Amino acid sequence: MESKRIATLTLDDGRSVELPILSGTLGPDVIDIRALSKLGVFTYDPAFFSTSSCTSEITFIDGDAGLLYYRGYPIEQLAEKSDFLEVCYLLLNGELPTAAQKTEFSNNITHHTMVHDQLARFFNGFRRDAHPMAVMVGVVGALSAFYHDSLDINNPQHREISAKRLLAKVPTIAAMTHKYNVGEPFMYPKNKFGFVENLMYMMFATPAEEYVPNPVLVRALERILILHADHEQNASTSTVRLAGSSGANPFACIASGIAALWGPAHGGANEAALKMLEEIGDVSRVPEYVQGVKDKKYKLMGFGHRVYKNMDPRASVMRQTCYEVLKELKLENDKLFGLAMELEKTALKDSYFIDRKLYPNVDFYSGIVLRALGIPINMFTVIFAVARTIGWVSQWNEMIADAEHKIGRPRQLYRGSVRRDFVPIAKR
Repeated sequence: MESKRIATLTLDDGRSVELPILSGTLGPDVIDIRALSKLGVFTYDPAFFSTSSCTSEITFIDGDAGLLYYRGYPIEQLAEKSDFLEVCYLLLNGELPTAAQKTEFSNNITHHTMVHDQLARFFNGFRRDAHPMAVMVGVVGALSAFYHDSLDINNPQHREISAKRLLAKVPTIAAMTHKYNVGEPFMYPKNKFGFVENLMYMMFATPAEEYVPNPVLVRALERILILHADHEQNASTSTVRLAGSSGANPFACIASGIAALWGPAHGGANEAALKMLEEIGDVSRVPEYVQGVKDKKYKLMGFGHRVYKNMDPRASVMRQTCYEVLKELKLENDKLFGLAMELEKTALKDSYFIDRKLYPNVDFYSGIVLRALGIPINMFTVIFAVARTIGWVSQWNEMIADAEHKIGRPRQLYRGSVRRDFVPIAKR
């Protein structure tokens, strides 16, 4: 039996406390600081940079080594050999499905893609030019008003039903959001299509003509969904967990995740990268822009990552996908793609970026792919939300099933006024 490891914290007044050192299956050790309450002190860690808020068996990231695993499987293998619903099953259940399990799971999701007819009326309450993410937050949050037969979060069967409903219906709502924004009629899902084909059909088909999904483009969008399905305890996932810790229903929790994802520092990175390329405008301006980044005049979007201090493992998959899509659409000479390749080449030869480990991340390429697929910029984060729904649901489900889970309640370092007495307004 392994001996128990302890870290001892001693305060300047001589009081001390022993803190257990815990180890996971992968990643750095953590110090269990819960015993600090015995000393009447707690830690200060803005943005939780050095704090583990939970235990999890779902996703592992090693930013220094550039690794991303879903349930132990490298993201590169899943993106190349799997499909999105198989990855969803894996994240939700912990193991890859058998052929029979995959068929049953896929059929279950397919037959839950329709939304309640009254839900469509919600859209009329929004302006046509409303940001799609604003609509997503409202409509997904309203799902609990229509599907309240499975809201007992302590019932594993209810959690499973809600998880499948969210996975099936969020893409339908996303497509309806797009159609409403562009003034076209809603296209209802077709059970003959697979998950990603259905999403593209609902977004791009019209009643006027037959829609035939392009398998190369379907596969490209499938990879985008797989690459973005989960990413450990990021801002939106932590939001979902915190909301869920209060006992809120799963639809409300996922809506809170969508709201957090909406922030430009989180879900808007690929949009920012695409706008940067449009701002540069021409290959001839790349050297000037790179120098401007070094001089702190410009920001280099799509390079570097909060977690990855090496190459983003998703980026190489997205780069290859970018080539495949542009070739299929005969856009190899696409101006923005050529500009992106030149920017990448220039930056990766420059010691400024090499020393700072500023490598292209997944967002650098995904915006180009989404644009080539015909998805408008204001829908980029919505597609991200469609992908991340399974990660949010899996993390939420794991938390609720954890016997140790409690309502989240972060502490603070108070620096406001000390106690003072109220003074009547006439005497102020």
